[in-house]
Amino acid sequence: MPYEFFVSLRYLRAKRKQVFVSIITFISMAGILLGVAALIIVLAVMNGFEKELRDKILGINAHIILMEYTGPMKDHGRIQREIASVPGVVASTPFIYSQAMLKNGDSVSGIVMRGLSPADARDVINLGRMLEGRLENLSAQGREALKIPGVLAGVPGIVLGKELARHVGASLFDAVHIVSPQGIATPLGMVPRMKKFVVVGIFESGFYEYDSTLAYTSLADSQEFLGLDDRVTGLEIKVENIYKAREIAGAIEMKLGYPAWARDWMKMNRNLFAALRLEKRVMFIIVGLIVLVAGFNIICTLIMVVMEKTKDIAILKSMGATSKSIMKIFMLQGVIIGGIGTFLGTVLGLAVSWNIGPITRSIENLFGFKILPGDVYYLSELPALVNYEDVAVIITGSLLVSLLATIYPARNASRLDPAEAIRYE
Repeated sequence: MPYEFFVSLRYLRAKRKQVFVSIITFISMAGILLGVAALIIVLAVMNGFEKELRDKILGINAHIILMEYTGPMKDHGRIQREIASVPGVVASTPFIYSQAMLKNGDSVSGIVMRGLSPADARDVINLGRMLEGRLENLSAQGREALKIPGVLAGVPGIVLGKELARHVGASLFDAVHIVSPQGIATPLGMVPRMKKFVVVGIFESGFYEYDSTLAYTSLADSQEFLGLDDRVTGLEIKVENIYKAREIAGAIEMKLGYPAWARDWMKMNRNLFAALRLEKRVMFIIVGLIVLVAGFNIICTLIMVVMEKTKDIAILKSMGATSKSIMKIFMLQGVIIGGIGTFLGTVLGLAVSWNIGPITRSIENLFGFKILPGDVYYLSELPALVNYEDVAVIITGSLLVSLLATIYPARNASRLDPAEAIRYE
């Protein structure tokens, strides 16, 4: 063992006259520990938020939306066959999008009505977890197998989000009415379109905004209700690599030409993900200040150690220790403080990040409040995803701050004149 390392370890041990210095040392170590742990946990939670939002958005929504500038799309079957040959395209399905009102008794709620093809919609999108019923019940064949009571036997089906069903008080096999703002011309003037539907399923996506507004009907029922004949709003497309969706969307537009236009998921949700990335950077800077404060604590600790060990430094120099060795002693001491704090902080941060779910549930049960209310935030549970590249950057940065903090006090110690140090001893 090099004697510089041995002396550094000896200086870390507290003696009766050095208790205050030792306390400052532990405070510095705790500062590094808390800073590193907080950085790992915060970045893991931010990564988890981004992943959960991306997964939920790409579950309910397709990777690419294909529409036409001129309005509803005609001959969507031919277009599906054409885009199937574009490299990277996995599957496609037609959809209809419309805003409407859902009425059940005296309860009314605004909804986003989406018509889909029960046969191939699951190849492109994922509604989440079906709490009651099945998506296939939207088709006429699916409703026949349900043996719905005779009064509702010929009524088209609808699948509601969990929060939407709760808001209007609808349950499985209840009859509800859809009111469309697109009017129908009558001798008495324009009147809203209204049609009865039977609830054949209730789903939960885990995304409150979707669960409280989305209602699915079959493509044929939507076309009949909205008077679209065989036209659709557009096509939803699933691609093999979600990060190449923009290039694939461009290739589809080039292949089909005007009036087709395609939007990828990154373009449709650009503001949301840009805000998440900005928030992640800001949180990194803010929490990183804890590590910088701990670095200043290390400087103060080493300055006090140098003042306390002035006689020892003079004796070491008198015995032949070089200025480089003296500097190394105090730099090693600071690096040891920072290294122990970084190691413990990494262990604590990873342990909390890996068990964030049980920890948050315990806190919620203990204090009786919800950390992420579903009606306020996009998600109802606190997610975490550890990015080990972020962890490596945090560890490297923490050790670098600890090393830089040692330079000034170690340099002053190495310049100490032995004769001046022991003159009054």
